[in-house]
Amino acid sequence: MKPMKAIELEKAFNPKEFEDRIYAQWKVSGAFKPEAAPVTAQAPYVIVIPPPNVTGILHLGHGLNISLQDIIIRFHRMRGEVTLWVPGTDHAGIATQNVVEKRLLARGQSRRELGRERFVEETWKVKAEHHAIITRQIERIGASVDWDRERFTFDEGLSKAVREVFVTLYERDLLYKGKYLVNWCSSCGTALADDEVEHEEVAGKMYRLRYPRSDGGFIELATTRPETMLGDTAVAVHPDDERYRDLVGKTVQLPLCSRAIPVVSDTYVDRAFGTGVVKITPAHDPNDWEVAKRHDLPLINILTPDGRLNDAVPEKYRGLTVKKAREAVLADLKTEGFYIKEENIKHAVGHCYRCRTVIEPFLSEQWFVRMGPLAKKALATWQRGEVVFYPRKWENTYRHWLENIHDWCISRQLWWGHRIPAWHCADCGKTIVSRDIISVCPHCASANVAQDPDVLDTWFSSWLWPFSTLGWPEETEDMAAFYPNTALITGYDILFFWVSRMIMAGLEFTGKAPFRDIFLTGLIRDKQGRKMSKSLGNGLDPLELVDEFGADALRFTLAFMCAQGQDILIDKEAFKLGSKFANKVWNASRYILMNLEGRKLVAVNTLSPADRWIYARLNTAAQAMGDAFLSYRYNDAASAAYEFFWNDFCDWYVEATKLSLRAGDDAEKDRVTSVLLDVLAQSLRLLHPLLPFVTEAIHEKLPNSAGLLISAAYPAYDEARADIEAEQNFGFLQELVRMIRTLKSECAIPADKKIPVLVRFNAGDTRAAFLREQAGLGKLLAGIADLHIEEAVERPDNAKAGAITLVGSGFEAFVFVAEALDLGFLKQKFSKELDKDKKFIKGLEAKLNNDSFVKNAPPELVAAEKAKLDEAIKRTGKLEAYISNMA
Repeated sequence: MKPMKAIELEKAFNPKEFEDRIYAQWKVSGAFKPEAAPVTAQAPYVIVIPPPNVTGILHLGHGLNISLQDIIIRFHRMRGEVTLWVPGTDHAGIATQNVVEKRLLARGQSRRELGRERFVEETWKVKAEHHAIITRQIERIGASVDWDRERFTFDEGLSKAVREVFVTLYERDLLYKGKYLVNWCSSCGTALADDEVEHEEVAGKMYRLRYPRSDGGFIELATTRPETMLGDTAVAVHPDDERYRDLVGKTVQLPLCSRAIPVVSDTYVDRAFGTGVVKITPAHDPNDWEVAKRHDLPLINILTPDGRLNDAVPEKYRGLTVKKAREAVLADLKTEGFYIKEENIKHAVGHCYRCRTVIEPFLSEQWFVRMGPLAKKALATWQRGEVVFYPRKWENTYRHWLENIHDWCISRQLWWGHRIPAWHCADCGKTIVSRDIISVCPHCASANVAQDPDVLDTWFSSWLWPFSTLGWPEETEDMAAFYPNTALITGYDILFFWVSRMIMAGLEFTGKAPFRDIFLTGLIRDKQGRKMSKSLGNGLDPLELVDEFGADALRFTLAFMCAQGQDILIDKEAFKLGSKFANKVWNASRYILMNLEGRKLVAVNTLSPADRWIYARLNTAAQAMGDAFLSYRYNDAASAAYEFFWNDFCDWYVEATKLSLRAGDDAEKDRVTSVLLDVLAQSLRLLHPLLPFVTEAIHEKLPNSAGLLISAAYPAYDEARADIEAEQNFGFLQELVRMIRTLKSECAIPADKKIPVLVRFNAGDTRAAFLREQAGLGKLLAGIADLHIEEAVERPDNAKAGAITLVGSGFEAFVFVAEALDLGFLKQKFSKELDKDKKFIKGLEAKLNNDSFVKNAPPELVAAEKAKLDEAIKRTGKLEAYISNMA
């Protein structure tokens, strides 16, 4: 082979120079498509992207999720598996409608003025505008999704799937419509499912009131929402409460209203709480709703859909907001003598998960899915081991939710979304649920039919995502080839919203769980443990991080910090970790490539001990990373990659090759260069899932590689490459070198001062022969002048004139520091450091023996102080040993 030329990589690592170009190469090559892989009998590896809201922009949580999915899909693709990663976006009913309404408001318009048809047209425009932004963001992170299979939860195919599911549920008696108490957001103007309500503890008040009894006197009770008393239809007491036994069946006068309400007995009442009397407002409290059903009480709704008091209340309160009504009612209660007192409390209040408006229980006619039968199947499939959670701790949460599930309110009073496929006939009063558009009533032939104005909950289309994206309900090739999916990677915060429902839908409509592996990531938080939010100003934009550090830095840092079952506490500074590692890969590769001048690629028949060691370490790293990826232990995979490339390859092996590259003949230089290039090529394949851009950019420059790295084979563990002897021998050399380097640093010996070292072994220790053979390498790595080896049957006196003795694992090293420094000065230096450390230890021990500190200080602070103490004790032990064995 002809001699090679030196290959130049830019001196300064700048990912902006190649990221876009490389992503375009991948797309054009077809590498993202499952068809790019050879046909195999092995099951494909399939994931679907959790679809981001089409009107949003990606936040760091999306950055984490997309990075983790891409890492795992690249790993399986490089293993030769057929892989498919389906991208897409969610139409996000409430969120998207809010965005469009705010735009209209800024133009002085409202959706009512615009009309439904034009409003929906406007929303499609906003969707198209935001979709382009999201697509670009996903590409910037390096997502190797099959863009030709991209889906949208409101596209034609998915809309057909939604209609099919709605009608099928209705036909199976798993869907019904009724007037029930729902969670109502007056700002969004729609009902919400239970799991769309976020409860948070807020400051409030408990008001003590009194209602006049029909037989004279008063009955006292307490409430946090005095305005709802206008909708009271009873007061309740416990049937075993002797204080009120004679009151049951009688009436009390409802203050501020000219009506009497009955006193009922019900076990729902807690006798020990407050006065033991509870006001019953069935149309505005779920517990009161249940009491009303048991006692056949009337239901009085006092609210309008926009959160104001309606005509069911006295005229003076009509049209007031809830807040204003509360103020007015309290003022009147005080004036008329029905108010007793109030006290400050903390209580959980439900808020809309989208706009944070306080949720009001509201009596409304809605569509519901019967979840009990679906939940039973989903629980059974987990119990059979057909779905597996990573980490396992989420199994209990999953089981508890399914065992205590409520019916799902799926109708939303919005204009943007899947229109409910149900029509009402004004003449015969029948409701028709149909897959096709209805223009004539099939029951009475009347043309006076109107479609239900409501749309379906966004999650009603999302729960079909694993199979609707593959063409269901049609029997498509993709459905046959790629369903069930293999894995789902998403945040634990949507375990109820989405994950559990997808399992239910998959089982109900395909007879199979939609995926096997469920990896639930932690949430991204700031360093103080707070969720990232606009209001706190602690959010990090993933695209800004990509601009500053590069996509590889973003991905590697997030993977490195992604420990199963833990939230990720992170700040901008943390991404320097990934940036430095990518830079290390670049610079190490640059060093190797720039030194190729005149060298030849040759077949390597002989490996040096260092070569054998690095191949063994590469083999071990491949095993560790493969095992970690297969069990979704991203942090372990990233740690193994970092340890191998930075420490084993760069710090040790590349340094070790300098001996041959400087002093060897041409044949030896060619041999070492060929091994270096081979290990580098395999290392790039090893790192590619974590750092795809920088590894691809370097790979295309290698003289010993062809094609795209994304399609190359991932290094697999090979038993034949396991080399215990090489690892033990080189491990000993590393221990020796580290000890010498540390001592030289502690003695402040200048780098240009080369001192001799004597290493003593027991007779017969095979490492003595190894060290003799590798003495040149030992001197190079330790930075010493001479290396002498001694074997002794019996240990002579350990002292050596002018030397400090270091004790290793079965050997001693005598470092002759006197040839570089004055021993008297060195003893004095160590003695001062020892005195300083002893004082430091004394202070730490006093602090840790102080019960007040240990009990009151944060546990992490106490642990940190204990770690400092342990380290200081070790350091003093070392200094004492240095001083005592200096001859």
